[in-house]
Amino acid sequence: MNKEEFIKAVKNIVKEKGISEDIVFDAMEQALVTAYKKNFKSKTNVKVDINRETGEIKVYSYLVVVDDVDFGSETTDEEGNVVKVPPAINIDAQIILEQAQEMVPGIKVGETIETEVTPKDFGRIAASTAKQVLTQKIREAEKDSLIEEFKDKQDEMLLGLVAMEDARNYYIDFGRARGILPKKDIIPGETIKMGSNIRVYVTKIENNNKGPLILLSRKTYGFVKRLFELEIPELQDGTLIIHSVVREAGIRSKVAVSSTNDRVDPLGTCIGEKGSRLASILKELNGEKVDIVPYSEDPAEFIKRALTPAKNAIVSIPDATKKEALAVLPENELALAIGKGGNNIKLASKLTKYKITIKTMQEINEEGNR
Repeated sequence: MNKEEFIKAVKNIVKEKGISEDIVFDAMEQALVTAYKKNFKSKTNVKVDINRETGEIKVYSYLVVVDDVDFGSETTDEEGNVVKVPPAINIDAQIILEQAQEMVPGIKVGETIETEVTPKDFGRIAASTAKQVLTQKIREAEKDSLIEEFKDKQDEMLLGLVAMEDARNYYIDFGRARGILPKKDIIPGETIKMGSNIRVYVTKIENNNKGPLILLSRKTYGFVKRLFELEIPELQDGTLIIHSVVREAGIRSKVAVSSTNDRVDPLGTCIGEKGSRLASILKELNGEKVDIVPYSEDPAEFIKRALTPAKNAIVSIPDATKKEALAVLPENELALAIGKGGNNIKLASKLTKYKITIKTMQEINEEGNR
């Protein structure tokens, strides 16, 4: 590989991997130092310089001018053990001032004497020896680049391609990285098709030896929250505010919203014209029911709204400090308030953070007559 080809190869790597050109050159220079020491039995006081424009490679032996040679020192740690402290400058790279001035008159302490020692056949030897080291450095740089790209994506919604599947997981392709969507974290009853685009919520990002480990879900309440923010611009500009979201995936979600503008109805805005906004959300949720609950600072009113689809609850709060509430409903709305398997009352309690007890007026009257 000639110099022009070398520079072209580096620029291709930079473009393909999306990493810094300086990182590639620095890695190559370090690899060439290793190659030189290995093949020419050099001491440690060498450095390699690659011309970023021409690709010309030069090896230099260097000496740092010092007053006295620093051989390192010894100290003791907290447990009284003797610990060796290495010299600030490698011993092989030190030259005392008197000797240095014989070589370079007027040179001062701290300055460096450099001598080019590039071997004639160094290009061939370096290319074969440094390849493995350079590949590793590029891999590390690519990993760091990926970590940087995805570090702020936790708790966000991403769009990816369903690329692979095994017994436990789907693997979602985001271009430069893949995320893991466990099958236990998909919406119950939904079908995931290979090659399809899919929205996923990032639950966790961990850094490991191969890059970021991206864990995904479509089952968490955060998925519903991000869907609302995606479909409803008023949530993005602050006109509407989501106070809380609770969910039993595949069955029902409840979203508490309020408006910062008295002229904007939070319920109607979330539903959209002819139900278009809510329809888009429901389609993504595989038909899961969604209750949009207008938030109220009055706990009793908020609890009444949270019990939807039941509409006629009379709510009392005997002691707000205990976070307990009583909701009295007509007989024909009792099943609606409780929900299948108790899911509606359970979600309403989570949404309002009150333990809600439900009774009918008949039960109240019977208790009063005892």
